[in-house]
Amino acid sequence: MSAEKATIHQLYVVPNPNEESFEDPFDWRDEPQVCPRCYGAGMEVIPGKGARLCECRKQKSHSNLIEKVKIPRRYENCHFQSYRVQNPSQQQAFGFASKLAMEYPAIDRGLLLMGTCGVGKTHLAVSILKALTERGFSCLFYEFGSLLKQIQDSYNPNTNSSELKILSNIFDAEILVLDEIGASKPTDWVRDTMAHIINTRYNDRKLTIFTTNYLDEKKSEKDESLEDRIGVRLRSRLYEMCKTLKIEGQDFRKTFDKTSSKKSG
Repeated sequence: MSAEKATIHQLYVVPNPNEESFEDPFDWRDEPQVCPRCYGAGMEVIPGKGARLCECRKQKSHSNLIEKVKIPRRYENCHFQSYRVQNPSQQQAFGFASKLAMEYPAIDRGLLLMGTCGVGKTHLAVSILKALTERGFSCLFYEFGSLLKQIQDSYNPNTNSSELKILSNIFDAEILVLDEIGASKPTDWVRDTMAHIINTRYNDRKLTIFTTNYLDEKKSEKDESLEDRIGVRLRSRLYEMCKTLKIEGQDFRKTFDKTSSKKSG
């Protein structure tokens, strides 16, 4: 017998509605909702074939993995299958992203996905994490601004977190997505923190995927480049760590307004 502690799933008695004399002593409305396929057992019986893991358990396992990776609920429906390719740059980015997800760890460079808002950068980054998580790799997602806020909050003595604990998770993850680098105001502290993260993962040869709204070239004198936001040294480091992919296209979020207008009209 295995030394591991067995997981015991609670079963529920279902009353027979044909028995008129049956008096139900329980208020079934207060009971937790039970899967109609396995009735909480976790195994679904297939007539004439046997038993298999119920879909409810697969979904729960998938949800637990996504929660562990810290993917925001906003992106829970982002998959390679749902990515909409509308131009050659998106097709190229999709090709490199799917190749990385299938061939890692034979891939030794991450990706820097840059482009304007709503062209699918985060969608592809999340799709990579989901695919690699399902393959058993340790993955982690962080929006860079949120990460900085967590580190700042750790300086508060009333919190249970610490900067070391937060950064150790960043350093230990086999694959890390840092979303929206360059979006935070480039103070000395922000650049030092970013440099610490990037240099540590660079030295440990950990795969990192970055997304940014800032480009390498400026469209006008008023614009800022990625180099302006993160500094010359870090931009140079990213050239070696990642393949840069510029994604073009229209903001897909604008289609929500069009869809809403059609429904309301």
